[in-house]
Amino acid sequence: MVGIFLLFSVVIMITVSCDEKPEETYDPTPWELNIPQYFPTRVNIPADNPMTIEGIELGRYLFYDGRLSGRTHPDSLMSCATCHVQADGFDLRPNNRFPDGKTFGLTGIPTPHYPLPLVNLIWNEKGYLWNGMIHPEGPYQTMTRLEDLVWMGVVAPHEMNGDTNLTKELIQSIEGYPELFEKAFGSDVVTMENISKAVAQFVRTLISSNSKFDRYMRGEVQLTEEELSGFVLFTTEEGADCFHCHGGSGNPLFTTNDFYNNGKDSEFTGAFEDLRDRYHITGDPMDLGAYKATTLRNVMVGGPFMHDGRFETVDDVVNFYAHELVWSEYIDPLMHHIGNNGNQLLPWEKEHLKAFLMTLTDSTFLTNPDFGAPDMLPDGVSTEGNR
Repeated sequence: MVGIFLLFSVVIMITVSCDEKPEETYDPTPWELNIPQYFPTRVNIPADNPMTIEGIELGRYLFYDGRLSGRTHPDSLMSCATCHVQADGFDLRPNNRFPDGKTFGLTGIPTPHYPLPLVNLIWNEKGYLWNGMIHPEGPYQTMTRLEDLVWMGVVAPHEMNGDTNLTKELIQSIEGYPELFEKAFGSDVVTMENISKAVAQFVRTLISSNSKFDRYMRGEVQLTEEELSGFVLFTTEEGADCFHCHGGSGNPLFTTNDFYNNGKDSEFTGAFEDLRDRYHITGDPMDLGAYKATTLRNVMVGGPFMHDGRFETVDDVVNFYAHELVWSEYIDPLMHHIGNNGNQLLPWEKEHLKAFLMTLTDSTFLTNPDFGAPDMLPDGVSTEGNR
C-alpha cells in the first residue's frame, strides 16, 4: 500500500509540474551608449532608471502620442513632440497650431519661457529649464530629475493642462501599451512614474554628434576659410567671445549648461522678466536676469531665441551681442565687451561667425528615424495628426 501511495504521489507531482507554465522573467535589454569622440565620459543616467532598449521604445511611442494629455478628442491632443520638433533640433520654430506661431498650451495660456532644445541632455548635470529649477539641489525637492519634466508637462496649465490619473487610465486602456510597460519595467500596470521614466530614457538618446564641425574635429573634412575665420572669432575674447558660455573645440556640447546675465535688460521687473530667472531659484542677487546658456548645436534651424523668444533669427542674436548689450550691476563678468555695448563685429565678421555656426547643424540628427515619430502607435493608430 505504501508503495502504491508513493507512486501515486509522484505521478501527481509530475502532472502538476507539467501543467505549470514557467514564470516569465523581467529581463530588459541594456542600451549601449557609444560616447562620441571628444565628448565627456561622465553622463547623467539615474541609478533607478537604467537605459534599456524596451524602455526607449516605449518612451518614443509616448513622446509622440497626443493622448499623453489624457484626452482623445482631436482638438485636445498634445504630445512632447508638439513643441519639440525633430526637424528643428527638438526646438520649436513658430508653429501654426499656436496663435502668432508662439507656444501655447491647450488652454491658450502661453508658456512662461520658450521651449529649450532636447539635445545631448544625457550630459547635463546642472539642472533643467531656463533657470535650472529642476535639480537635486534646487528648492523643489519633489522635482529634481529629467523624468519630472514629463509629468510636469502633463499637468502644467500652459502645456497639456491634464490630470495624471486620466493619463494613466487612458494609456492603460490602449491596446499594446500594457505589454510594452511589462517589457520595459516588469509590470503591465501603467504608472505616471514609469511613463516619465520611459520618455526620459528616449530623450537621453537624442544625441547630436555628427555635424560638419564634428567631422572636422575627427579629421574627416576641412572647414572653408570663412568657417575657420568664424571659428576663430567664436573662440577668442578679441573676437565674438562666445566660447566662455558656449564652449568650443574643448566643449563639444557647445554649452556649459550654466546660467548667465548676458546683458539683455537693465531692469528685472519689466515685461520681459517674469520672476522665473535664476535668482528666483538661488536667491543670489547676482543671478538676477540670469538664464541658461543653451546649446548652439543646430542653432541655425532653431529659434526663436532667448528665454522669452525676443529674437526671431540668428542675425538678431548676432547683432544683439555685437551692438546691443545693456549694462547692469548684475551683468556676468564673462561679458567682456559690455563696456562697448557689444563685441562690435564688422559685417564680414558676422557673416563668418554665422558660417561657423552653420557647421554645427547635424543633418543626421535632424533626420534620424530612430528619433522621429513611429508610423503607428501601439494600437495601430497613425501618429500623423495625433501629436
